[in-house]
Amino acid sequence: MCIQQTKLSIYDPFLLSPLNKISMIVDYNTFNLMIKVTYLKKRLAVAFTGPSNSGKTTLILKVARKLIHEHQLEVAIVKNDPKDKAQFDVPGKDSYKFSDTGAEVVVTSPTRTTFFSQRHKELDEIVALFGEFDVLLVEGLKNLPLPRISIFRNSIDTDYFPYMNALAIDETIDMNHYDAPSGIDILDLNNADDVIEWILKNAKEIQ
Repeated sequence: MCIQQTKLSIYDPFLLSPLNKISMIVDYNTFNLMIKVTYLKKRLAVAFTGPSNSGKTTLILKVARKLIHEHQLEVAIVKNDPKDKAQFDVPGKDSYKFSDTGAEVVVTSPTRTTFFSQRHKELDEIVALFGEFDVLLVEGLKNLPLPRISIFRNSIDTDYFPYMNALAIDETIDMNHYDAPSGIDILDLNNADDVIEWILKNAKEIQ
């Protein structure tokens, strides 16, 4: 019996977890064709950058809520804290005392799990902590090799141009005043659906 197997890749625009592999097994003695369909779940990552008060957090919130509640996707978010100012615990509490020893600490309850770490972690380590998700939204960390949306209101800092793949702006900015690099997509900052469409087409697939 002679058996040949061929694999194809197909993208289904209606599913984030696309139909992306078909295995066809052909028996050339009987001319029977067996088709095996496998759904492979893709995990996508995209980054957002921009100056303070540009609307990064507001846009990420809108995008995350729509992805979760309208697209039924699981979302993870990473926020950069370059000045190490964020506080997540209360001095005097047991969790604070445990973490203050330098240990890695997990506090768990019936409704949530909180992880306290005194160590810097790279993106792949953070991704492993999240476990299952469909879309990862990263705020900041402009040197990460991820497709990046830069957010601006009123004016654009052209120093961001080398780090962006898309530019989300509102009516306060006139692009005729800027010499933006070719290939940068212009998005409506106030249209989360516009931004989500770009993300699903351009975000990076990660393991």
